[in-house]
Amino acid sequence: MIQAVLIVDDDPIQRRLLDAQVARAGLRSLPCDGGRAALDTLRDGEGARIGAVILDLMMPDMSGLEVMAEMRRRRLDIPVIVQTAKGSIDTVVEAMRAGAFDFVVKPVSPEKLRATLDKALRMRAATRRRGGKSTDAPRLDDPAASAALRPVLSNAAKAAASAIPVLIQGETGVGKEWLARAIHGHGDRAMAPFVPVNCGAMPTELVESILFGHAKGAFTDATAHHEGKFIEANGGTLFLDEVGELSASAQVKLLRVLQDGEIDLVGGKIPTRTDVRIISATNRDLAAAVAGGRFREDLYYRLNAFELCIPPLRERRGEIAALARGFVERFVGVERGTRVRGLSREAIAILCGYDWPGNIRQLENMIHRAVVLGEEESLVATDFPQITALIAADPPGPLQPEESIAGHPEPREVEDQEKPWSGVERRHDAPAFPLRDENGEIRRMEEVEADLIRLALHQYDGRMSEIARRLGIGRSTLYRKLRAYDIAVD
Repeated sequence: MIQAVLIVDDDPIQRRLLDAQVARAGLRSLPCDGGRAALDTLRDGEGARIGAVILDLMMPDMSGLEVMAEMRRRRLDIPVIVQTAKGSIDTVVEAMRAGAFDFVVKPVSPEKLRATLDKALRMRAATRRRGGKSTDAPRLDDPAASAALRPVLSNAAKAAASAIPVLIQGETGVGKEWLARAIHGHGDRAMAPFVPVNCGAMPTELVESILFGHAKGAFTDATAHHEGKFIEANGGTLFLDEVGELSASAQVKLLRVLQDGEIDLVGGKIPTRTDVRIISATNRDLAAAVAGGRFREDLYYRLNAFELCIPPLRERRGEIAALARGFVERFVGVERGTRVRGLSREAIAILCGYDWPGNIRQLENMIHRAVVLGEEESLVATDFPQITALIAADPPGPLQPEESIAGHPEPREVEDQEKPWSGVERRHDAPAFPLRDENGEIRRMEEVEADLIRLALHQYDGRMSEIARRLGIGRSTLYRKLRAYDIAVD
């Protein structure tokens, strides 16, 4: 079926030029003379047949940014290519933050437009293959979730059933916004807007304008009325990412709104009530920040009514293979000219053995790079030089004398050098450890894990590389757990 491209521009000459270029690309065009006409077209059921939207930003009846905001409210997951005559950095940044797929500057060349459309249509096709759901609408009952993540998802499902404020904690790149979108998508506000705000990227002097909006003429550059993020998220969810980065003055302004449920536009005269659910996230220890006087205690308790902690990817190794395959599928769908179609077993093995200090975001970026540069249908270990270089620099051979745990020097694993991994002698005289305590109750996970590590140390005679391999973790992770559980090595 020939895909349709919605062309939205108030200039009739520009519409005819774009119509001709779209037709030459073998696509069907749907020209609209303004933002309201475009939304009417989408409302009439054309959304399912539209593969991409070419949207002018400056139109008299309705701006391009307003059109994109309404598309988000309707949950229309269609790639939008914005076009502007200005070509200014500020205009482009604002459009991309609003959810634009890409941008072009008028007049756009046929080659540039065709390449951009091709990428957008590939993205649209990949989304449709996933059943019409974008990667931003995850499940809370994901069967591929690891044992470490399942309790978090279970609690998130309970939080989704209410409007309780949620604070999500976890390392950078671990999937905090992913979980926030899942909570929003499984709650009563699922059909309302989900509005993310990066608190660390907001200049202190613009916090009020960004969050609460401003009236026309409120300050020098306020040439038009601007609705803030609270108004944009009204009825839905406002996601405050990296909330720990807010300045002291910004914390005061946010607390006032959370307490009163009303916002004051900068330069406005009448307060406006809002109905917004707050989900916040941080990679900092906010409790420590409160103790150190860097974060307001009253704001902390307002945000932290329900806490969720996402474990890092190195503690969820069972998810790595499925995540990697999903990223390959996504990027194969949008990268033109790639020969890659999947992952080899050796590639999956090397990915699962890495500790991923940058978590899921690092995995995603590394897969993207491999798909772009891959020369074969299946990615192999050499397509991930960042990991293979680390392995080459730190092979699983004898430990160096300076490597120590709890103050004790690590044993040199000379026997590991002399014997293949499959031939390492094992001791079977180690006592088993109980799974229940003296009262018959199941023991805590960390207690069982500590005993399992002690058992492995005994069975494999302190050979750290072999122990890590048998436990399915990296050596650095093993050392960290030994320190955490205060397990000394003789």
